[in-house]
This record gives sequence, structure tokens and C-alpha cells, in this order.
Amino acid sequence: MNIQDQVNNARKALLEIKDYTQEQVDKLMFESAKIIYENAKPLAKMAVEETEFGSYEDKIEKNTGTAAVFYDYLKDKKSVGIINEIPEEGIIEVAHPVGVIAAITPATNPTVTPLGNFMHAIKGKNAIIVSASPRAEQTTKRTVELIREALEKNGAPKDLIQVVEGPTIQKSQQLMEACDLIIATGSSSLTKAAYSSGTPAYGVGPGNPPVILDRDFDIKEAAKMTVVAIASDNGILCDGDNLFLYPQEKEEEVFAALREENVVIYDKKYDVDSFREVIFTEGKQNPNLIGKDAKVIAKKAGFDIDDNVKVIGLKVEDVGRVDVLNKEIMGPVVVLKGYDKFEDGVMMAVKNMVESGGIGHTAGLFSNNDAHIRYAGEKIPVSRLLINQPTPDAWGPTTNGLAPAVSEGCGTWGNNILSANVDYIHLLNVSKIALRLDKEMPDPEKIFK
Repeated sequence: MNIQDQVNNARKALLEIKDYTQEQVDKLMFESAKIIYENAKPLAKMAVEETEFGSYEDKIEKNTGTAAVFYDYLKDKKSVGIINEIPEEGIIEVAHPVGVIAAITPATNPTVTPLGNFMHAIKGKNAIIVSASPRAEQTTKRTVELIREALEKNGAPKDLIQVVEGPTIQKSQQLMEACDLIIATGSSSLTKAAYSSGTPAYGVGPGNPPVILDRDFDIKEAAKMTVVAIASDNGILCDGDNLFLYPQEKEEEVFAALREENVVIYDKKYDVDSFREVIFTEGKQNPNLIGKDAKVIAKKAGFDIDDNVKVIGLKVEDVGRVDVLNKEIMGPVVVLKGYDKFEDGVMMAVKNMVESGGIGHTAGLFSNNDAHIRYAGEKIPVSRLLINQPTPDAWGPTTNGLAPAVSEGCGTWGNNILSANVDYIHLLNVSKIALRLDKEMPDPEKIFK
């Protein structure tokens, strides 16, 4: 089936649900989440075997957690018909579908990205067509098949979600041009292609989060959360730590705490050089090491580490473009650097993102100092600054107030239109009924005289 036929089928499906109530679309949203939850293990196994990225256990958790958190967040939100009234402003807000959405999804998240996009889309009575990464085609296809089964069992048209057969760059471009809205989750080149398609688009920029440890925060607690952030799904999360900045005088204590959490640290130049040479080739990350276990990466660099080691720490002499290790590493590797004053640590974080990538995405801070928290928030150019939590929580679990999302916008810093998590509200056209107010126009003479 060609792309235009799929778009036509999606539009027919939209006509069939145009009169669905809020309860009906919420039921479809629930059932789509439930069927992925029920198939979390086989989908996780399939993803690891097909893509050779990440961790089986972590993917199970992602599949189940995304399904639950998204539904819990979306279930009570209004997205059909009148969704809000503001009497004092004389405004009544009415939701309308945006139509057919092109969802371009990555190999790193072949199940949760299609699922999350669909749950946001169906919440507003939209249809989506998924164009998967070729490396994850079968896993994404199976994910979509399961959601289609759930739709059909509940009397809804299964073409509310479809998947492109034999995905290619050309087919993705055709899809983006033929749909009403694009959600492009992947590389910078993909985002640029989406914005160049002539179709309204939400894109995301690359990650490379720096995390700062403040002097007043418990070092052992920071080490635990740091390992969670870096090791999760073998480090392929775009919002996982890449640079860990700590007070220089606490280096020995910081390294000891990290080692207690099964981090192996290399601080000698020769050793760090060995890792640099295998992780990056001609300035680009070695694709054969993306998402691999720490033991695999270490062996490639000429080191033999214990099976229980989850993260590799590499001490660098400086941040930014001077060292290619400061670029995003999609693996269980963290770069370590000490700072003197807190303000120096913040400036290092900024420098690294500006010069080595990740600007606009996410940063983290472990601190109980309100002044430092606000200072970092004002200085670091990111859409999300995570305080005292693992940076992958940028996706919006219930432990913070961010909207659950599988696509995290990076603002104009990251060449994106949105500096927020892509939410269901961004997949709606909202019209405002403006009632006449009993107010006088301001008198220019009184204002400007």
C-alpha cells in the first residue's frame, strides 16, 4: 500500500469517529495502553534482538511504565468538544482534531514512542501513521498491530493507527508532506527534514545532558541517581546524563560513591585515550557500540571489567569541543569533571552544550540551595532542568510536574518550535469563543499624555 492510500484510509477512519464522545476516545486510549502492557515482555525481547540496543529488563519497564503513566495523566483531561471556560475573560475553548499525524519514530524506542504518540493523538480524535526506523521496523510493526487489534475489538476503525511498510527516507518524506502534522523523534537531520516538508511539525533536538553536584547535596544519593540515569536501557536515552560535574575538593569522595554503585572509573590519560579511540571514530560515535553493555565497551577498549559494572566513568581535562568525549554518548558511559566555584560548574555545563551538543534539551542539578537552583535555571539554556532526580525523568513521570511525553522539544536552542514535552494539547486545534465583555476601551489620552 502506498503512502497516499494510507493517508486516505486514515481520513476515512477519522470520519467514523468524528462524533465519538470523550468517554469513547478515552476507552480507546486505555485499551491501546493495556494491550502494550500485556505484551511488554515479548515486545522488549523483540526490540533488543532486532535493534541490538539497550536492556531487556529496562525495556519491559519502559513498556509497562509508559502505558500506565500516560493513561493516568490523560484520563481526566478534556479533549473533545468544550474543554475549558473562562467566564471572567468571556472565553470558551473548543477542541478540534488536527487530523492525520505523521509519527517518525527512532530505533531506540520502537514501542513506547509509537504508543505514546498514539495515546496523545487519539485523545484528541486524531489518526497517526508511524514511519519507523528501518533498524526497528519489525518491533514497531508489531506494536502497531497490537494497537490495531485493540481498536478493532472495541468497534473502532483500526486505521486510526497504521505503519509504513518498508520504511525509507523517501517514504518518510512522502508521509510528512501528505499529513496534517508531524512529530519527528530522532536525529537533527530528521527534524530539519520535518520542518522542510511544508507541514507543521514538532521536532526534537539531540540530548547530551550535563548534571551538576552542588556542595550541599548528599554524595551517595547523587551517585545512586546518576547511575540510574546513565545505566537505564544501556544509556540510549536522549535525556540520560553524559557529563557529571562535581566540586573538585570532593573528587575522592565522589569517585568512591560512584564505585559503590558499580561504576568503574578511569582517570589516567592513557586509559581515557583508549576509550576515546573506540567510542568515537572521526568525530562520530562508533555505531557498533551504541546501547551496548559496559563490559562490551570496555573489552573493545582493551579492558576486562566485572559483570556487575553498569557504568564506565571517564575523567576528562576540560569540557566542550576540546574533547570528543564531551559529545553525546549513547551508551552507559559518563564523563567526569571537577569544578571550583558553583558558578564555574554552571558555566561548564553551558559551554559543553553550546560546543558539544545538547543545547535546549535537559540538564540536572543535585542541590538543596534555592539560590543555586534559580541561578542554574536562569543560566543553563535548556527546556528542562531536573532537580534532585535522575535526568531521564524529563519524560514526565508522576514524580515531577512535566507532562508525560515520548518527544521532548528543545526550543529554538535545539532548532525546535516547542520548548516543552510534546503533549496531547499540542495535537489539538483549539478555537476560542470570545463573548462580548462589558468593558470600556482604554483611553489613549490618559495612558500616553
